Amino acid sequence: MAFPFERIKSAWNAFMGRDPTATKYWYGGSGTRPDRTRHRIQNERSTINSIYNRMAVDASSIDIKHVRLNDDGNYDKTMNSHLNDVLTKEANIDQTGRAMIRDVVYSMLDEGCIALVPTDLTEDPNVTESYEVLEARVGKVVEWYPQEVRVEVYNEMTGKKEEVIVNKRYTPIIENPFYSIMNEPNSTLQRLLRVLNQLDRVNEQNSAGKMDLIIQLPYPTKSTARKREAEDRRKNLEEQLSGSQYGVGYIDASEKVIQLNRSVENNLWNQAKELKEELLNQLGMTMEILNGTADEKTMLNYYSRVIEPILTAIIEELERKWISKTAQSQGQAVRFFRDPFKLVPISNIADIADKFTRNCIMTSNEMRSKIGLEPSKDPKADQLINSNLNQPEEKEETKVVNGEEKNDPSQFKIS
Repeated sequence: MAFPFERIKSAWNAFMGRDPTATKYWYGGSGTRPDRTRHRIQNERSTINSIYNRMAVDASSIDIKHVRLNDDGNYDKTMNSHLNDVLTKEANIDQTGRAMIRDVVYSMLDEGCIALVPTDLTEDPNVTESYEVLEARVGKVVEWYPQEVRVEVYNEMTGKKEEVIVNKRYTPIIENPFYSIMNEPNSTLQRLLRVLNQLDRVNEQNSAGKMDLIIQLPYPTKSTARKREAEDRRKNLEEQLSGSQYGVGYIDASEKVIQLNRSVENNLWNQAKELKEELLNQLGMTMEILNGTADEKTMLNYYSRVIEPILTAIIEELERKWISKTAQSQGQAVRFFRDPFKLVPISNIADIADKFTRNCIMTSNEMRSKIGLEPSKDPKADQLINSNLNQPEEKEETKVVNGEEKNDPSQFKIS
């Protein structure tokens, strides 16, 4: 059996190596994007979609970069690499790097676990660790093996999704950090999903004109004659409702109408509301976050409790699989950088930086590292200087020239 990388790469190269006429798609085009991941949550009215989408959009708005760290483990510079092109520019012919990360997060939340398949590399990863990822796509894990996984991934040369076997050593397998809340069979989200599906079925029945009514007649219907009379009464009511422009009918004062599906629907709505609140609480989210009206404090809490764990799961797996041990020993890493200016006014950022550096909590370069800026070349930027204390003044050194004292501006000493 050919090893998995050959199977993927030969699939691409077999089409790339053909003459130009081979690129004409004899099988026809598609009205929709065939590369788009098919998710299990299909109901667009579902509140679950809004949760997935909010988390995916917010996570993908944060920059993920291939970087070099300094000896202290802080950001030093951004690497000029193929991996950075995949993460920040073009992940594949159909997706930008940001679109791929959004696909990663949404699919991971939906499936619980996904594979980020390196569809094109510079070298065979089964032979050497010295390879770079040129293209990548999100794949659905179909089957697990000890050393490999079978995944369904889009083949851009055939325009179809195909199943391939890839090795776990060079394929990031990213698991939802909230798996127990969202993906376990009896988790809060799965229970909410089942209730919403039941509500959909009830709504479909209502829209189809099925009212699920019981008419309580003022007489017993055990005898054949009474049953026939009751059946005639039922047909009469159906004719009234179907023949009325606004669906209005009448009953005798001694009769009583009981609508069966109304109590079921009300109960399901109450269950859905309770489960939704429970899910949002467990995830550290609120309705204000979903509708975009949350304040700064709420958003900061949401980013630290929800978005950062998701991004950490992604970058740790990317670094583990796509940065060689040698490169890691040289300070290469994958990091994410959240732009603080999106949530905090610039005056507050400056104030925070001033307080941290003034009180010797962080150096200027450590602060710059946290917000994704390259370090300053000024030596003082790496020093902890307490600005609350008076710093030693620099004095000019006095020289005696021909019996006269003169200041030498080129010499300074600390008094």
